[in-house]
Amino acid sequence: MCFSAEASYTAAAVLLPAGGFAIQRAYHTNQNYLPIAALPLFFGLQQLFEGLVWTGNAISSDSMVQRYSLAYMFFSWLAWPVWVPFSTYFLEPCRRRYIYLIFAIMGGMLGAMQYFPYFAHDGWLVTKFFPNAISYQGAVLFDYIVRREFTYAIYLFVIIVPLLSSSDRHAQLFGVLIAIVVAITYLFFKFAYISVFCFGGALMSLYVVYMVLDEPGPARDTETVH
Repeated sequence: MCFSAEASYTAAAVLLPAGGFAIQRAYHTNQNYLPIAALPLFFGLQQLFEGLVWTGNAISSDSMVQRYSLAYMFFSWLAWPVWVPFSTYFLEPCRRRYIYLIFAIMGGMLGAMQYFPYFAHDGWLVTKFFPNAISYQGAVLFDYIVRREFTYAIYLFVIIVPLLSSSDRHAQLFGVLIAIVVAITYLFFKFAYISVFCFGGALMSLYVVYMVLDEPGPARDTETVH
């Protein structure tokens, strides 16, 4: 994250196998947990990409920095606002689960409009390095319509509210942990908020491992992921 390449690579080294274990555990206990069990794995990949961003800067490779910054931002803008509500969908009773698909669609629309312009407009994604910090800056499409704070508010809304409103107590607690990360990032790390928020979310995703470990029974009477 915003500390060093070593911090990012270490986080990836922990999260990737943890995610693999969580997926395997969910598959054998409750397959409705499979999507959310994949979160540590995805966060691990994102941290690996940020480690490569650090490495690209260390060897003065602008192309490497740009390439892996784009890979990193794919998770930031697209993966999290889609996958988190999508994962919550499978944890809910049939009568209310459609709400979480609406959140996922909202997240996908927001993320796509923010991410894909990076490929059409050179210079819209700017990666800046500070002592022990990376700041992903540049233009955001909605900057031409509303204040950026409003865009981030919607982004956080589609990630956190599905978790907090879930009927699954573990998902609710996971949402509380993510909300705490948001508060800490806003109060102390605004200069590198994307990097810090994603690193904090990555650490909190280890709770997902406990979540699937605490689910010993067979799949509940909801739609099973295939």
